Amino acid sequence: MKTLPNMSLSEGAADFIDDAFLEALLQGGTPDPKEVRDLLAKSLEKQALSVEETAVLLRADDPELVEELFQTARQLKSQVYGNRIVLFAPLYIGNDCVNDCAYCAFRVSNRDAVRRTLRDEELRHQVEALENVGHKRLILVFGEHPNYDPEYVARCVRAVYSVRVGKGEIRRLNINAAPLDHEGFRTVHEAGIGTYQIFQETYHHETYAKYHPRGTRKGDYLYRLDGLDRAMEAGCDDVGLGALFGLYDWRFEVLGLVRHALHLQERFHCGPHTISFPRLRPACGVHFDETYFVNDWNFKRVITTLRVAVPYTGLILTAREEPALRREVMAFGVSQIDAGSRIEIGGYTEAGDAQVMDREQFQLGDIRSLDEVVRELLDDHYIPSWCTACYRLGRTGEHFMEFAIPGFINRYCTPNALTTLMEYLVDYASDQTRAVGMKRIQDELAKLPDGDAKNKLLRRLKTIEQSDERDLYV
Repeated sequence: MKTLPNMSLSEGAADFIDDAFLEALLQGGTPDPKEVRDLLAKSLEKQALSVEETAVLLRADDPELVEELFQTARQLKSQVYGNRIVLFAPLYIGNDCVNDCAYCAFRVSNRDAVRRTLRDEELRHQVEALENVGHKRLILVFGEHPNYDPEYVARCVRAVYSVRVGKGEIRRLNINAAPLDHEGFRTVHEAGIGTYQIFQETYHHETYAKYHPRGTRKGDYLYRLDGLDRAMEAGCDDVGLGALFGLYDWRFEVLGLVRHALHLQERFHCGPHTISFPRLRPACGVHFDETYFVNDWNFKRVITTLRVAVPYTGLILTAREEPALRREVMAFGVSQIDAGSRIEIGGYTEAGDAQVMDREQFQLGDIRSLDEVVRELLDDHYIPSWCTACYRLGRTGEHFMEFAIPGFINRYCTPNALTTLMEYLVDYASDQTRAVGMKRIQDELAKLPDGDAKNKLLRRLKTIEQSDERDLYV
């Protein structure tokens, strides 16, 4: 049987999460409103906040100040990302796992879980189903198991990229899998991945130990915390953070995410590409403590505080949440969402199977089709985007930040979002969605200044609409 990779750490690996320090910051008392407003003004200048400054925002419970926080997040979302929302779908490859995380249906002790790993042909069928509805960006999800070693992950990546159906193709593959050693990260990176995600789940040491028994790889807090350092050292310059909200105090987890983001910025001059903030959801064979359940009001504070604290990091809102809440918080700083998602193994071709719950990691809150989600985004004046240009042109990591921080990224992202939207409308959209989408494109074109750049965009859009040529980007 295959074995897990060795436990080597990054150069100078250290546990940079000080529980006592973070807890003390949260006990600092009610902040002065002027201090809060000064920090919001700093964020509007596109300056990241320190952990200490973030804690001030988290201690501000006055409804008027919280509403000002919400409004600042809305402004930052508009200024940094415009009205674009990037769309993707998760593709679960296998749910074998050696860990015993108490909140996860895939845990090794869950006898109710139906174990399955997609065979090569099944993987192809899943990708074909995703391409047939218009997806261009996926995240591959793997359990933590020796069978899912770096060579296997890399093979899956190459297999997905090789699938072509009609005008469909997958242009960016992100990965959510176990932390690897340096060699493992290099192997996966060379296969052409986008972002490598590793969720710490909880940054609170005692809580981490409670939910992740020692004796398994995930039981080693430092090895997991150090994972993205190893990834960066191995050449993966696009990485994603995440915490599972509901395991511990949501304010502490926000501070942990901000501290982690600052650590990467300090060490590698490049923070995380994305931050995810999923909430606990029901799952087959799982019973969890609801002491730290995050209600909708505080969930909004999670999103807005992260947006304000780390202005240039993408925020991912998942289909764990119900449609109405997703629609409401989209303006608070969210830049990416999944849509048309199925998280049971084989779910994109086997929807309606009686055993679906036995193969899900957790229950989804939003199971609408991609087309339904796209139409709602269009109705709400967003530009649904499947753009992958920066990744494919090398505008990643620190180089991406050179474009993003001054705000120049909008010169690239809006035109590229519109061309990918045109692809979707012509190739996949329902009649109703196509009609709304074509109007949205015209409305967005009217906002752009006349000139050479706009003329080039108009030619690209016309080419897509009237020919089979695709994948035209700046």
